[in-house]
Amino acid sequence: MSILNKHKILEKNVTLLAIFSFLVVTIGGLVQIVPLFYLENTIEDVEGMRPYTPLELAGREIYLREGCYVCHSQMIRPMRDEVERYGHYSLAVESKYDHPFQWGSKRTGPDLARVGGRYSDEWHVDHLRDPQSVVPESVMPKYGFLEAKLIDGEHIGELMATNRMVGVPYTEEMIDQARRDFANQADPDSDYDGLFERYGDNVNVRNFDGQPGVSEADALIAYLQMLGTLVDFSTFTPDASR
Repeated sequence: MSILNKHKILEKNVTLLAIFSFLVVTIGGLVQIVPLFYLENTIEDVEGMRPYTPLELAGREIYLREGCYVCHSQMIRPMRDEVERYGHYSLAVESKYDHPFQWGSKRTGPDLARVGGRYSDEWHVDHLRDPQSVVPESVMPKYGFLEAKLIDGEHIGELMATNRMVGVPYTEEMIDQARRDFANQADPDSDYDGLFERYGDNVNVRNFDGQPGVSEADALIAYLQMLGTLVDFSTFTPDASR
């Protein structure tokens, strides 16, 4: 019996087709999954990565709430045009504390993986108030209302505790001091030394929107200003063994 005739038998027999289809999918799945059990870590650790500060985490929640991910990705592909426009390609480790990650593929607006430090706080305030005033061709809606909504971080410790349940290494001290750190990061006149002790020196401390109190705009800008700034790519060398 020829191979063609055997194939016809398989195609005409629903039971046999289902069995062989299941075997093919099973083997293919095992080939992809089994090697992962023999790797100590699938993400290359890079110096500088840390969990979000309470204010940054609150800003990220606002970013998600307002649907910013619908128009902005946070994943620079390792291709020449992407790297030349946005900067060093994204590393998996940069999203290790994201739940969910913000990679995406939709780019109505530019990728934000390296937006931290690229613009001033004042630029971000103007951009949120009236995007077309700084980017005339922008189709982004206005978010000036974020400045008017003050937040006190009452529940930020609970949010951090929830993130710890899924693997973010927040310590008891970080959670206990969450509300204080939340307020201190937006107040350069505060006693913020403890914030640096808990999260490292690479933390922006200032009044982000220039207005009294901590607003949703403060939190969102704090989040945007740290994106892509934690890894020093001038000293980064990929680990070829992974």
